[in-house]
Amino acid sequence: MGRGLLKLPGIRPVLALASALVLLQAMTIIMQAKWLAEAITALFEGSSIAEQYPVLLLFLAAFAARYAISFWLQLVVMRYAEKTGTDLRRQMVEQWFRLGPRFAKTEGTGHLVTLAREGTAQYKTYLELFIPRMLGMGFTPIVILLYVFKLDIMSGVILTVTLPILIVFMILVGLAAQRKIDGQIKSYKALANHFVDTLRGLETLKTLGQSGKHTDTIIRVSQRYRKATMSTLRMAFLSSFALDFFTMLSVASVAVGLGLRLTEGQMLLGPALTVLILAPEYFLPVRMVGADYHATLDGKEAGEAIVQMIERGKAAEQRQREVYTTTVLQTQAGTDGLRHVQQSSSERKHASTIRVVLDDDRTARQVSSASSKLLWNKGSRLALTDIQVRHEEDGATSLEDVTFQISGMIKVGIIGASGAGKSTLIDVLAGFQLPTSGRVLVNGQPVSPEMMESWRTQTAAIPQHPYIFSGTLADNVRFYMPEASDAEVVEAANAAGLNQLVSSLPNGLHERIGAGGRQLSGGQEQRVALARALLSARPVLLLDEPTAHLDVETEYELKQTMLPCFEEKLVFLATHRLHWMPHMDRIIVMDGGTVAETGTHEELLARQGVYYQMIRAQMEEV
Repeated sequence: MGRGLLKLPGIRPVLALASALVLLQAMTIIMQAKWLAEAITALFEGSSIAEQYPVLLLFLAAFAARYAISFWLQLVVMRYAEKTGTDLRRQMVEQWFRLGPRFAKTEGTGHLVTLAREGTAQYKTYLELFIPRMLGMGFTPIVILLYVFKLDIMSGVILTVTLPILIVFMILVGLAAQRKIDGQIKSYKALANHFVDTLRGLETLKTLGQSGKHTDTIIRVSQRYRKATMSTLRMAFLSSFALDFFTMLSVASVAVGLGLRLTEGQMLLGPALTVLILAPEYFLPVRMVGADYHATLDGKEAGEAIVQMIERGKAAEQRQREVYTTTVLQTQAGTDGLRHVQQSSSERKHASTIRVVLDDDRTARQVSSASSKLLWNKGSRLALTDIQVRHEEDGATSLEDVTFQISGMIKVGIIGASGAGKSTLIDVLAGFQLPTSGRVLVNGQPVSPEMMESWRTQTAAIPQHPYIFSGTLADNVRFYMPEASDAEVVEAANAAGLNQLVSSLPNGLHERIGAGGRQLSGGQEQRVALARALLSARPVLLLDEPTAHLDVETEYELKQTMLPCFEEKLVFLATHRLHWMPHMDRIIVMDGGTVAETGTHEELLARQGVYYQMIRAQMEEV
């Protein structure tokens, strides 16, 4: 039984109850074999069937009790598996939001969707089968073996010797199957990502006339997954055959030994029949584990991937708390600088110990003097100081010494070439990317994890490629506010410039769009994303290259719609399109992961720095 299974919440009481039920079931198996052997022996010795009715009734009672306990055991495990699967899916989705869109791009949307839907279902099946099978394998053979030793030592020795051989063989087959399933999971992940990406880009492929050529790619990826699946199935069939074969030989060995001693008069018929009936039951739990092992491998792999993803999100949250604690200490050190300068070396060592203790969530919350509710308004201030972001421990930095401060409801343009760090900075501002070092302060206070959760509820994102869900246009606009009324949806849609699209649709706002519905153009998708943000009435808008894939005419048309919607909001617009910048209240110029310069459009032109050179280069291209 894997260690990861024991870490699941609420698993220990379930295992205790399941173990008790398995032990009871093993006792009913023994009673069932004992009373059946007694009845057969009595009939063989000439007793009438009527005289054996009490014994047969006891056998039927044991038989019924066995399967009643089995049903109870399955019900207990099934309920726990359902609850655990639902909880893991919820935690996993929460961690997706915590890790942000960069994580989704890295893992692949298709893989994440498949993991949330099929992965959790497979993991529930794994728990439903694995828990009773492993407990049965752990307890039932031992109980039966002890009873067999009481009846016949020679048969007990044969059973004791043959079972480890089966287990060793099963381990060897399991290791081989694990290699096969790893390849199958890798192929399945590629197939899922490829399938979702193909669906999302099907309209573009048709427009470019490449849909026919793309069929070959789909066939190639599908064939790779088919071969991996068939290889895994061959291993499963081979192992099942081998297990049945060795079990049959083991039972036959017991039967031959019993038969020889019966013919020589060294053993009575009753005990011999009991041992013979119990021999297949002794091997049954091992056979069932072997048979279900391959059926549960997908679920086991999916469960490990889900748990790993959840742990990754929790680790990110822990790092956020550590950064927060460090920031609190740095802020206190700035306030009490003179006293800290005068500290002795022994006191500094003591302070370092205190800092480690402060990593505890409870203590970190006690240190915070700020409210956990972060409500952005005209008087709010946000400051980033010496922010550094490194995605890999030994990798290059995406952001280096980023420092700036903004306040109130203003429009902030983040400009720079591709790879300058614009998207990473947007991720930091959204709370999806934790700084490797540096400080984030709001109103002079460090941003605690609780404040960051509150911050996320006030931000609305408009990405480069908004996701359009399969549903009505109104449902897509209601993304941030599912409870919004139709009148509120109409108002947001009109403000985002969707009135012309709505009037052209047969069912208006209730027309189905996305997969299985009407396909929208890039500009229309951006307007839907803008309507979502407006309906949410969130005070902070984060835009990461929202028009980079649009043609110039569509972009300028959308620009005229978006600019009025930016009023009375804090807007961060990351783009490499310079024509947006004159409309920004402040411009942050990124170059090589650092802030090259900041200021208004006029100030940066007068300075004739990096921004001025970008303007000149773009004008020369025109």
